[in-house]
Amino acid sequence: MSNQISSSLEKGKKVLSFGEILLRICPDMDGKWLQENKLPFYIGGAELNVATALALWNVPSAYLSAMPQNSVTEEIADYLNKRNIDTSPIVYSGERLGLYYLPKGKDLKNAGVIYDRANSSYADLKVGQINWDEVFEDVSWFHFSAICPAINQSIADVCIEALKAATAKNITISLDLNYRAKLWKYGKDPIEILPELAEYCTLIMGNVWAANKMLGTALHDDLKPTEGYAKQTLLQQATDTSKEILSLFPSCKAVANTFRFDNGKGIRYYTALYTNDKLTVSPEYVSDEILDKVGSGDCFMAGLIYGFYNNLSTDEIVNFATAAAYDKLYIPSDATTSTVGDIEKRIIR
Repeated sequence: MSNQISSSLEKGKKVLSFGEILLRICPDMDGKWLQENKLPFYIGGAELNVATALALWNVPSAYLSAMPQNSVTEEIADYLNKRNIDTSPIVYSGERLGLYYLPKGKDLKNAGVIYDRANSSYADLKVGQINWDEVFEDVSWFHFSAICPAINQSIADVCIEALKAATAKNITISLDLNYRAKLWKYGKDPIEILPELAEYCTLIMGNVWAANKMLGTALHDDLKPTEGYAKQTLLQQATDTSKEILSLFPSCKAVANTFRFDNGKGIRYYTALYTNDKLTVSPEYVSDEILDKVGSGDCFMAGLIYGFYNNLSTDEIVNFATAAAYDKLYIPSDATTSTVGDIEKRIIR
């Protein structure tokens, strides 16, 4: 059965991802980086991770961010172009590139993350600065995340401007409800900002706790903490949350939820996608040890977009996206380096 999202997409047109380009700096935990003068880093940012995966999977991929104009950022743009990401929408303005520090293997939701993003080129973007008619030329899908409006009110306003322009052009819109407590510092809670943004979105991805915090959906009383529930209880919550999102936001046609729990040094991971009045649940992936948690959710989001873009069945979309996210846990960088073929080998059948 053709799904509601794929049927409105034009193949061959681009997926445009919008968000802050960042350098992730990875000090080890024992001070060796100081003794050896070595500090590994990766180019990242949630939305760039999505753009990178899509380009690798042969989906026409473009990326919109803001960077200062200098020799370092020119090299970064060149690096992205060589990965088949169209960087022509990038705005060159401002004075600095955003950074964050996170030891390898740690989680972005972890207390260990240190952000150094204030007054970056992206954070200084203003309404009226981006020509959306130009940016949305030949674009059929627009992706952003809840990290964008977490930065400041100005970026939240730019997001609204983008969403109105995309909607006027009948562009499919996806939103990742990733919550970063350390970023929401400008006096607004997510619940004051995200519902207005969600009104424009076709596909919303997150988890039941993020939806509760950011969109105000109901949580069953016994689900207030986030550990140790029967799978059936969680899947019932996913169904209820998805139905509530679809009723609150009529533009939304599909809601995806991920469930990722620590399993010793490893992970237990499964997902669910609610669309066409049905909850489709992925196989469960269990690992004793993983390499890098960063970017796994972005890879799941990219997998969903890949599936809808290529008009896969709902089962195929869920299976591909979940395998892509799980596979990313074994890759020590922000974005995946696995091809479609690599990921298909990971799928539990």
